[in-house]
Amino acid sequence: MKENFELTIIKAEKKDAATVLYFIKQLAEYEKLSHEVEATVEQLEETLFGENSKAECVIGYYENKPVGFAIFFHNYSTFLAKPGIYLEDLFVLPEMRGKGFGKKLLQHLAQLAVERNCGRLEWWVLNWNKPAIDFYKSLGAVPMDEWTVFRVKGNSLNKLADEN
Repeated sequence: MKENFELTIIKAEKKDAATVLYFIKQLAEYEKLSHEVEATVEQLEETLFGENSKAECVIGYYENKPVGFAIFFHNYSTFLAKPGIYLEDLFVLPEMRGKGFGKKLLQHLAQLAVERNCGRLEWWVLNWNKPAIDFYKSLGAVPMDEWTVFRVKGNSLNKLADEN
């Protein structure tokens, strides 16, 4: 008989900024990207929970303790002529994995996407993260292997912005 693990998913608020930063740092450590984390509690309070926030966050609680989170925002599909939800980060504490919490967080986002008349829910995953890739495929997610992600940031972004 499968054990039932209840996860309560709550929209994060400004008071949760430190918890969100903790999850961001845990995710970065798992992805071997800790050196890239520049976020602070104060920045999250302003950019994630402030008046002009463009993203949302939910936190999953098990037995009244935060065990995972998801940060997401709306994008837009010209081909579908509909908004979508882009999942920026999804993380469940290692000791809480295998209880269905990651699936429940994704189900929550899928429900939001349907309620908001979105055409899709999408995200990136690191190529080496086979456990995550296998998990996502088991949920019916399809890898977009024909696409290559490009990014401009830092000095390159400033240089591009300054060119005439």
